[in-house]
Amino acid sequence: MTIEIPSALSAQREPLISGLNTLGLDGDRLSEPLLQYLALMLKWNATYNLTAITEPYEMVVKHVLDSAAMHASVRDLAAQGGSIADLGAGAGLPGIVLSVIYPELHVTMLESAGKKVRFMREAIRQLGLPHARAEHVRIEAYRPEVLFDAITARALATLPELIRLGAHLLKPGGELLAMKAVFPAEEIANLPAPWQVVADQELVVPFLQAQRRLMRVAASHG
Repeated sequence: MTIEIPSALSAQREPLISGLNTLGLDGDRLSEPLLQYLALMLKWNATYNLTAITEPYEMVVKHVLDSAAMHASVRDLAAQGGSIADLGAGAGLPGIVLSVIYPELHVTMLESAGKKVRFMREAIRQLGLPHARAEHVRIEAYRPEVLFDAITARALATLPELIRLGAHLLKPGGELLAMKAVFPAEEIANLPAPWQVVADQELVVPFLQAQRRLMRVAASHG
C-alpha cells in the first residue's frame, strides 16, 4: 500500500534529508518512510486531533528530527535486537521514528488514549515495521511478559515520576532514556534511591533553536 505524501510535506524532503544526514543517518533512505509517517499523521489529525503541530516544516523538525536526535542512544541495543518501551508515546514519538531508523529494535509504545493507539497501529501496519507494537494501557498497569532493556519518554513527566511509572518495566541493569529541554537539576535531586543519572548528553537537533538533553538514568548497585 502506497501512502500518498501531500506536496506541502514532500517539499520538506531536502531539509529532512539534510537533518538526518547531520545526525549521522542515511537521509536518502529514511526520508520516504518518515514523510509517509507524517502524511498519515496529517490525514488522521483531521479527525483524531493527534498533534497541534501541523505545519509541514515544523513537523519535520519538531516531530521527526527531534525524535531522531536520540537515535545513537539505542543504536547498540538495536544491533543486539534489544527492546525499549516508549512511555506515553502519543502519536508514536519517538517510538515510530526509532522503529523506522532501526527496524530490528523491538519498540513497544504505551499509550492510554485509544485514538492514538489506533493511529500508531495503522502507521506500524502501513510502514511495515516488524518489531514495533502499540499497547492501549496505562504505563503503571502494564505487565509485559518480557522486561525491557530501556524505557524512554519525550515531554511526558519529571524524572522521578518516570521512574515511579515505568521502573517495573526494566530488566535488571536497564535504563531510562529521558529527553529533556534543559538540565533538570531539581528532578535529579529528587530521584529515589538507588536511581541516579549516569550520563547527561547534549543533543543537537538540526534546525531547532532550542536546547535538548538526553538523560540516562539507572539504578546504582552497591
